[in-house]
Order: sequence, then structure tokens, then C-alpha cells
Amino acid sequence: MLTGELRNKIDAIWNDFWSGGLSNPLQVIEQITYLIFIKRLDEMQEVEERKANMLGRPLERRIFPEGADKNGHPFEELRWSRFKHFAGPKMFDLFETRVFPFLRGLNGNGGAYARHMRDARFQIPSPQLLTKVVEKLDHVDMGDRDTKGDLYEYMLAKIASAGQNGQFRTPRHIIALMVELTQPKPNDVICDPAAGTCGFLVAAGEFLRKHHPEMFRDDRLRKHFHTKMFNGFDFDPTMLRIGAMNMALHGVEDANVAYRDSLAEDHSEDAGAYSLVLANPPFAGSLDNETTAKDLQRIVKTKKTELLFIALFLRLLKVGGRAAVIVPDGVLFGSSKAHKDLRRMLVEENKLDAVIKLPSGVFRPYAGVSTAILVFTRTGVGGTDFVWFYDVQADGWSLDDKRQPLLAPEKLGPTPEAELDEAEEARNNLPDVLMRWEERASAELLRPRTAQSFCVPKADIEAAGYDLSLNRYREVEHEDVEHDSPREILADLRRIEAEISEGMARLEEILG
Repeated sequence: MLTGELRNKIDAIWNDFWSGGLSNPLQVIEQITYLIFIKRLDEMQEVEERKANMLGRPLERRIFPEGADKNGHPFEELRWSRFKHFAGPKMFDLFETRVFPFLRGLNGNGGAYARHMRDARFQIPSPQLLTKVVEKLDHVDMGDRDTKGDLYEYMLAKIASAGQNGQFRTPRHIIALMVELTQPKPNDVICDPAAGTCGFLVAAGEFLRKHHPEMFRDDRLRKHFHTKMFNGFDFDPTMLRIGAMNMALHGVEDANVAYRDSLAEDHSEDAGAYSLVLANPPFAGSLDNETTAKDLQRIVKTKKTELLFIALFLRLLKVGGRAAVIVPDGVLFGSSKAHKDLRRMLVEENKLDAVIKLPSGVFRPYAGVSTAILVFTRTGVGGTDFVWFYDVQADGWSLDDKRQPLLAPEKLGPTPEAELDEAEEARNNLPDVLMRWEERASAELLRPRTAQSFCVPKADIEAAGYDLSLNRYREVEHEDVEHDSPREILADLRRIEAEISEGMARLEEILG
């Protein structure tokens, strides 16, 4: 948890950028990201230098070369600990002419993030702004992994709160719910084919650190965690840099965050390569057949991106691999042949575990579309006995454009730190989702379809044409109403008839 002091420092840096002429929040975080990376490179070499001095041997890994460049300028000047003492104009010139060209030429020397630096551009407009930001960042203590990660998450939240590029940000409590549903394991190979800022991969890594600390005492598992476990793809270079930095600051040394247009490229190389897929891909509408990967077209013949992504998830998962993914509601009940074929494939050829309906305000203010979480396991031979449905009516936040928290911080999210009472559970259903998910093969089987969650046998889903919308199976609870006996009703009718007759007679006398 970030302290108020740290938040204030980040807010001050952010405000400096805005007042200094850089107002696009995505550009702001990109420039801050570059600065954090440059600072981190210096810290990495300092660690290597201390290690070499202590052991009395040469550096095993050198990031900044020894000596000087062809113009006689020392490479040492490129280090944060050196240039932070320079005057503004000299520092600014150094960044333009030497620091950023050095970053673009790093290749693999700075880890996974360095691979995305080829088109990095220095966009800080003035020496004064650069000096301010370097000085303030220098006083932000980022020595602790949790602090680094929390700081970066705070900055990513500022992108969303600025009202721009919110499509790249899935609410963190929804990500946490999906990670808890799938319970990542130390041997998993995890993929998000529409990674954005790598929120799903970061959350999976934090889950493993919390629940499987023993894996970091095992050399093989530790190496797997840092190099093979996390795989994120995107076709936006800015998102790749931000996502790779997000992983690095959360302590993953060499995550595979790579450029890929997931729907356009063939997947023969990594088909069946992943044991867990976590994703909330963009659903942009339709693609041309010419630009869509042919291996996906063989799974489902469609131009709809929402269906192509599900086909992609099935293609990427190995047998026994599981997925928790967000889809728009249309996937659940769409009437086209492609919609029905894909739903039939999930139910009949694989194991569809759950359909969790989310409130329509979850992605406000960026989109009001209704969505659901699909949880399934790729088997290739079926396995669906029943499907568990849950209707999330409240996620702990207001469902308007403001998305304000409805509870104290310790009572938010799927695994709150404090226990919720009944009234609070009505404002945050996510802990109940997890509790009932664990009971889906026992107590939940007995729940009536009038309840907030219930199970539907595969036969009923097949009979409904593989419709997966919750309302298709929900039953309305009728209130018991007390009725008078037929004799009492007839007596009332005779009384009313007599009163009408008497009234008519009086009216005739008056008119008479």
C-alpha cells in the first residue's frame, strides 16, 4: 500500500509534466517510464559493481561500457548517478544526443524491457522540466519491489482517471477475481494475447508470490518464473514498453512481452503452448478475411473479433489448460451460425466451467457494454456436465461514470482484508463469487434458479441451442398471495351487484 507521501510525490511529478506542456497522460507515463528505466539501469550496474568489489573479481555484467565514445565523451555520463548533478541545459542535451540513442541500441543488455526501446523518443519539452522531474524521481524510494509495483500501478490508474486510453485498463479488482478463479500454479505457462499494460500477468505473478513462496527457493521454478512463465502480446509499441516495465518493476526479470497482432498472425509456433490464458481483449467489430489468421478461421468461420479471440484462446491452450476471459454479452446469445458453433464447441468439445455475468457499469466511463467472464478448460473431448452461472450485481464500486468505492479499502476486492456484513456483501459480491465457485460441485448444485448463482445441466443448455445468457435459465420467484375462497368472492360480487342496483334506482328517482 502506497503512503500518502509517495502518492504526493508522484502527483507532483505528474503535475510538473502537465504544467510543463506535456498533457497527454499516455505520453507522460511513457516519459516517466523511460526515466525509471534509466535509473534502474544505473542501480543494476551499481549492484554488479558492489558484488565485483566484494568478491575481488571483474564485473559479470556491464550495462554501461567503460571508457568513452568516438567523440571522447565518457560513457559514465549516461548513468543516472552522474547526470543528475548536471545543469539543466547540459542534462537536456545529454538526453537528446546520447542517452536516448544509447537506450535504442541496448538490445538485450537491459532485460526484456530493452527490446522495446528501438523507437523510444525523448519528448520532454524543456531543460527546466527535465531537471524538475529527475530531481523529484531521485527522491522517490523505489528500492522495494512492492513499492515499485504499487507506484507504477498508481501511475497506470492516472491514465484511466484522466479519461484517455482507458480501454487498456481492466479494473484491478476484476483482474484479481479472475486470477483467484484460476489459481495460477508454479509450473503454469501464462499468456495474455492482448496484454496492454500486463495487468493480468502482474496479478498472476503477485498471486504466486503470496501463495507459493516456496517456488523461489527452487532454482528451476525461480528461473521459470522470471523467463518462461509470463507471455504477453500486443501490437501497440507504447503499450509493450509500459507493460514490460510494469512486469520488471513487479520483479519479473525477463517476461516475454512481445509485438504481435494476435488475430492476424499464424499461431503454429505456440499452438498448445500455454496452460493458462487470462485476457480482456479489445472487441473492435469485424476483420477482413484476408487479415485474419487462417488457423483461427479453421476453428470458426467468422469476421467477428469477439469470436476470433475465443478461437485464439482455444488454439493457444494446451490440453488441460484453463482460461478466464472477458467477453461481451453478444457472445453468449448471438444467433449467427458462428456464435452457435463456438458455444457448442465450448460446451461439447471442451469443459465450460462458468459464466459470470458482470454489471454493465464495470467498464465505465469508457464503455457501458454488458460483459461476462467465461471460465473454461480445453479438453478437446468434452467434459461439461453442468455450467455454473453467477449474476454479479455489485462489485464494490458505483456503477456510474464516477466509479467511486462504496466500501472502505479493506472491504473491497474478491479477497478483502476485513469481513463483510450482509449489507456490505450486497455492495461487493466478489467474495461471494469465490466462495460459491468453490462449492459449484456440491452445495451450488442444489441452489434454485431463482438464486443469484445456480448450476445448469449440459442437457438443458443443449436443448436451448447452446444459449449461455444467464437470463435464459433464471426463474422468477413468485410471491405467495392469499386469496379469498370462491364462496366469499361470490358473496362480494352479489353485494356489489346489489349496491349498483340500489344506486341505479335512486338515480332514476332523482331524474324521474
